Amino acid sequence: MELTGKVLSQILAKLKIEELNEMQQNMLSSYGSGDDFVLLSPTGTGKTLGFLLPVLNGLNKKVKGVQTLVLAPSRELALQIESVFKKLGTNFKVNCCYGGHPLKVELRNLSDPPALLIGTPGRIADHIKRKSFDPNNIHTLVLDEFDKSLEFGFQKEMEFITESLDLISKKILTSATRADEIPEFTGIVTPIILDYLGDVEPELLTIKAIKSENEEDDKLDILFHLICEIGHEPTLVFCNHKAAVARISEILWNRGIIHETFHGGLEQQERERALVKFRNGSLNVLITTDLAARGLDIPEIQNVVHYQIPYDEKSFTHRNGRTARMHATGKVYFVMAHKDFFPDYLKEEPEIELYKEAVNLPPKPKWETIFISGGKKDKINKVDIVGFFCQKGKLAKNELGLIEVKDFYSYVAVKKEKVKPLLKSLKGQKIKKQKLRIELAR
Repeated sequence: MELTGKVLSQILAKLKIEELNEMQQNMLSSYGSGDDFVLLSPTGTGKTLGFLLPVLNGLNKKVKGVQTLVLAPSRELALQIESVFKKLGTNFKVNCCYGGHPLKVELRNLSDPPALLIGTPGRIADHIKRKSFDPNNIHTLVLDEFDKSLEFGFQKEMEFITESLDLISKKILTSATRADEIPEFTGIVTPIILDYLGDVEPELLTIKAIKSENEEDDKLDILFHLICEIGHEPTLVFCNHKAAVARISEILWNRGIIHETFHGGLEQQERERALVKFRNGSLNVLITTDLAARGLDIPEIQNVVHYQIPYDEKSFTHRNGRTARMHATGKVYFVMAHKDFFPDYLKEEPEIELYKEAVNLPPKPKWETIFISGGKKDKINKVDIVGFFCQKGKLAKNELGLIEVKDFYSYVAVKKEKVKPLLKSLKGQKIKKQKLRIELAR
């Protein structure tokens, strides 16, 4: 598809952006050179659009079958890439494959193959072994956040996939950090490197350590009182292990802190629900492992909290990259017990703020999330949900927040005070002649 000035303008209008940033412009203008690419740019700078526009430029309507394959390290990132591509408003089919998604649905989708296939390495390798699609028309391979895929242990699967694609003419690797070397299995030797990994402007990012003078003070108490102070703003609390996430979550729930957890040990729908509630304002605090450090479609984060100090500088950089993005300000906090020390990789020690007890819990979020047991596969869309909630549920449009429609279910943000009367009004009602479960998302 040729991205002429007119076509590109139409796409930007659909995305509701005025112009491409420097990185996206350079990626698009350099892409026709025939070289492989390594695109390095911080989280939140539009890398997905940066590689999708050149990919779109290389798709041919006359070719049947998969033309471009995009590998992503997590389900959430794969789904985000699919969502961005759909927003471009093209006529090219796109499908997403990942662990936890019904295999039967994916096989049915692949029977009429998409031009763009997106997936996690494990699931795509499985489909290649099953011969679910013909790989012989694939000319472009994108390894998005390739270093994260390696960290997640996907090297064997990625090697298998690259060896199975004989006719690849273009490869794109993206990352939010500089790798020591490009993996040999990619076959990339002399790529064009577009490096936009400049440091965050120091005046935009404030780093503090919350520490106790008292050896007997519990670190969890410090975290609790910090959240009481900042928990009215979008806040990510990072731990090094999912066991720590679960332990901290239980204690914070018992103390009245509204939050959700996010880590690789949760089921896909649990992870998705947590992100939906975080995006739509039903909660402001998400306790997570480094799985949330990059590649997720979540709003601008005001606060990043290191409850457990990351093992290396790369992880530290990725976590902090969730805030102070695109010229916004942000705050980073270390939660430190009396005996804790700063890591060696810090260039300078942050300002230390002595722990103090907060008086009140943070205010409760203004929104709650409603679950509907029907989605795209049930021919339900956002317009249907708005009409149903406003007409049958008697809501004003400003009492509805973010609506997300998935394949088999949907989520709707509703003003907290309207939830009980809404559920009462909708009891027994049908959406598009379908009787569906409509309940509070838990």
